[in-house]
Amino acid sequence: MKTNPSPRSRALVRLEIGRDAQAGIALLTLARPAVGNALVPDLLLDLCVALEAIARRDDVRSVVLAADGEHFSLGGDMRRFVSEMQGPGLQTYSAELVGLLNQSIVALLRLPQPVVAAVDGPVVGGSIGLVLACDVVIASERAVFRAQHARAGFAPDGGWTAMLPRVVGVRRAAAGVLLDREISAAEACDWGIATTLVPAGAALAEAKGAAQRIAAAPVATMRAGKRLLHADLALVEAALEAERIAFVAEVGGPEARACVPQLLADAGGIPAQHPDTAS
Repeated sequence: MKTNPSPRSRALVRLEIGRDAQAGIALLTLARPAVGNALVPDLLLDLCVALEAIARRDDVRSVVLAADGEHFSLGGDMRRFVSEMQGPGLQTYSAELVGLLNQSIVALLRLPQPVVAAVDGPVVGGSIGLVLACDVVIASERAVFRAQHARAGFAPDGGWTAMLPRVVGVRRAAAGVLLDREISAAEACDWGIATTLVPAGAALAEAKGAAQRIAAAPVATMRAGKRLLHADLALVEAALEAERIAFVAEVGGPEARACVPQLLADAGGIPAQHPDTAS
């Protein structure tokens, strides 16, 4: 599916192609640090466009996915949800958001080049899908993983039911989804969400090192290995679509309408909404 970004003053995902020691490596960075890299359609659209560009480049042999600021991503932009709840477009917005999230996840899985995630802060809500779709995950001690759907009154999205049980098992996934249990960086590594645990602040450097090792290996071997590891992609896509349908069905219900404003009130430290969320 081809995507076309809407006109904006700046991209919400930054794409850099490495040179010299980093030759053959593409660095993708989520770039909304003022709001904890909260997910909005334009950010996910930028990510899809960047992934399409990388897929066409034979000179890119591996990819690093990182994030600016203290958070990998706080998940869906709750202030945007509150705004959409005031009008008639909530379900349309939610269908677009989760649809683009799923498209981003599938694009990462389908990308010919292996992807290394650098996770140096919290991963909340549906943003876990971006991590689960990577082939290698470097998590720092600052990383934590939390669904937060139970607090928001939302149905799970981002692979909490479509992908996470395949990695950690149904019981552990259920604790995250149903009990809102936070998963520490050490647990993420023990359970298979993360590949390597590193000190705070070291995730990006370690991820670049892993990407260099992949870029130095035979291209055909790396690409065949990734393709075979994701041979069940059609099943994942169907499960993600089921999540999207459930999310859209529940997002306008009375529980979500009560829970989301309360969640924002409880999280008073979340940065104020950035102007780019109006797009």
